[in-house]
Amino acid sequence: MTNQNQKASQNQKAGNDDFTLHPQDQLRGIDYCITSPPPWPQAVLLGFQHYFVMLGTTVLIPTILVPQMGGDNDAKVKVIQTLLFTAGINTLLQSSVGTCLPCVVGGSYAYIIPTLSIIYSNRLQAIEDNHERFIRTMRAIQGALIASSSLQVVLGFSGLWGIFTRFLSPLVAAPLITMVGLGLYELGFPGVGKCVEIGIPQILLLVLFSQFMKNIRFVKPIFERFSVLLAVAIVWGYAHLLTITGAYKHSPELTASHCRTNHAALVKSSPWLRVPYPLQWGNPTFEASHVFGMLSAVLVSAVESTGGFLAASRFSGATPPPPFVMSRGLGWQGIGILFDGLFGTANGSTISVENVGLLGLSRVGSRRVVQIAAGFMIFFSLFAKFGAVFASVPLPIVAALFCVLFAKVVACGLSFLQFVNVNHSRSVFILGFSIFMGLSVPRYFNEFTASAGHGPVHTHSHWFNDIFMVIFTSAAMVAFVIGMLLDNTLQVSNSKKDRGMTWWAKFRSWKGDSRNEEFYSLPFNMNKYFPQGA
Repeated sequence: MTNQNQKASQNQKAGNDDFTLHPQDQLRGIDYCITSPPPWPQAVLLGFQHYFVMLGTTVLIPTILVPQMGGDNDAKVKVIQTLLFTAGINTLLQSSVGTCLPCVVGGSYAYIIPTLSIIYSNRLQAIEDNHERFIRTMRAIQGALIASSSLQVVLGFSGLWGIFTRFLSPLVAAPLITMVGLGLYELGFPGVGKCVEIGIPQILLLVLFSQFMKNIRFVKPIFERFSVLLAVAIVWGYAHLLTITGAYKHSPELTASHCRTNHAALVKSSPWLRVPYPLQWGNPTFEASHVFGMLSAVLVSAVESTGGFLAASRFSGATPPPPFVMSRGLGWQGIGILFDGLFGTANGSTISVENVGLLGLSRVGSRRVVQIAAGFMIFFSLFAKFGAVFASVPLPIVAALFCVLFAKVVACGLSFLQFVNVNHSRSVFILGFSIFMGLSVPRYFNEFTASAGHGPVHTHSHWFNDIFMVIFTSAAMVAFVIGMLLDNTLQVSNSKKDRGMTWWAKFRSWKGDSRNEEFYSLPFNMNKYFPQGA
């Protein structure tokens, strides 16, 4: 070993006291931060852009679930309409009295596994009439959501989640946020590949507008700020031109179905005006096995939303949210899941990852913009005929958006490493092991299920199997659990600086930093009703 290597080794063993860096608590270069709204015309367009981005998940989840529940096209439209309506309400609550971050609340893929377990339960599958089976299945899902929502409500409003997240360091936040972005990577280019004729141009135009043409300004930086709307408008028009000219006449039916724009069935089935209301499908039914399975999805969505909160704070120009703020936000998200159960969306809520990525892409992190987006969600859920027009966008275009927006969230996660000493072997191991296992473990569970027809944990209790499947197929959950365990048990005594805890110390309490009140204070003096930590 050379003298230089010996000296480096000695410095590492000594705790790297000479380790210095200059991280930025707030991301620079944000045009409009969380508390500075853009002018109203821009804010409305930006809000519509957020609404359009969240439509992909809003349409895709009911498209997966409703036919398996026995529902027809009319039922699917009503479920989409209801999911959009509750998403608007939940987004308003989260951005106004939750974390106060510009977070869009939408559907979550974490709930699909326990929902499918309910759908394929023997009791419900025995119902021969499709409409009756749909109604009974929806009521069972509603009951599971209503009961399981109490987990997030209790963890959030009691402050327990805030106590738990006090142990969350930047070293764990980095793989958590990274996995939140990578956890849905299979929805990216594989979706683009279903129709490369429109998917590839969508990616190219989005990158061109947002990156290469961002400095071209016509009074305002429209290419960067409205890159999603501009790219989608051009590619959607191009896709429609290909459709009407018969470009897909000789293509396989599956390919043509993804490429065509003449999806009139969704628009035709949508009513001009319909107001979703609680218990519209009838009284929910409650079964313990359904609730236990759904509880695991609620826990996973809590972890994924925590990563979403951290990423949204970064992209909105705010400081990292204190633990009690994330706890408060989780409590309101639990209320949102309760609304999902009462109204009957067949799905629970979480922070929309793609909309967090849009904050970074547009460099506009204004709270008002997201609140306007919530207004669009509610409006188009009531006047569903208009909303169905935008909801009928070809899915390869949506998948192309995911490729860019999820990538922004991944990069945001990696940016938290600026608070960490990545020259220390402890930090390198925890980071690498968390990310690798976060990708590898879900892959194993998914491949095993695809080949065997059931998960690696296969008992007579379906709810017990669902708990393991939901937890271990979530990349964010696996990375978070491994990272938290290692970071809080491995050489903890002399690693506070290396793991970045010294940089975040001032954000642990309300009075630790004056910016906490600026960014996270509630309106109407509501702070006194929620625990604020020491």
